[in-house]
Amino acid sequence: MTRPLTRPDTIAYRGSGSAIYLNITNRCSSDCTFCLRAWTDGVYGEVLTLAHEPDFDDVTQAIELELLEGPAGEVVFCGFGEPTMRLDVVLAVTGWLRLRRIPARLDTNGHGQLLNPAVDVPPALAAAGLGAVTVSLNAADPENYDRICRPLFGKAYRAVIQFAEQCVQHDIQTTVTAVDYPGADLAGCEAIATALGAAFRARGLAAPRGRDRAGKREE
Repeated sequence: MTRPLTRPDTIAYRGSGSAIYLNITNRCSSDCTFCLRAWTDGVYGEVLTLAHEPDFDDVTQAIELELLEGPAGEVVFCGFGEPTMRLDVVLAVTGWLRLRRIPARLDTNGHGQLLNPAVDVPPALAAAGLGAVTVSLNAADPENYDRICRPLFGKAYRAVIQFAEQCVQHDIQTTVTAVDYPGADLAGCEAIATALGAAFRARGLAAPRGRDRAGKREE
């Protein structure tokens, strides 16, 4: 049985495991052809459309409320937008989590350096205490990347690879992912991940299966 979607402005939510996911923005620097935002407002019974973007206090309060329901194996920046569009919040919350010995992971499209050119982003993430990052590559060449992910930036593909490479170099546990859409070159994406020294995971393609709920793609 599906659960009805709940309130808007959900900041922290849980999936099928013990992780807490953070929804800190609806803005994104990609417009992926497979993005589930095209056909749903949320996942796991939670509405993820935001009327306003939460600040540091909003986010940490939401985490604390979720922790009252039980411990979290990790806290993941993963909502209905690209978290590094709000890098200041990502860094501040990651530091807050580190002090509480709660692992933090970032799910990202890899545009963090393009979005924040004044900051050396991977070292900043490592210094804040980020333990893991999942970088969505989704294509084994720039032409297909631009066609599938439709980034705001030119030459974004190379920037994504460089971002993942620098995360590896700064000892952040790095996983490169690709959605298994029709025609996806998963073997090519895995070869790139291996060359970078990163792990690789293929992600299932989410598709509409009801008007009020969607299952979350595990990033």
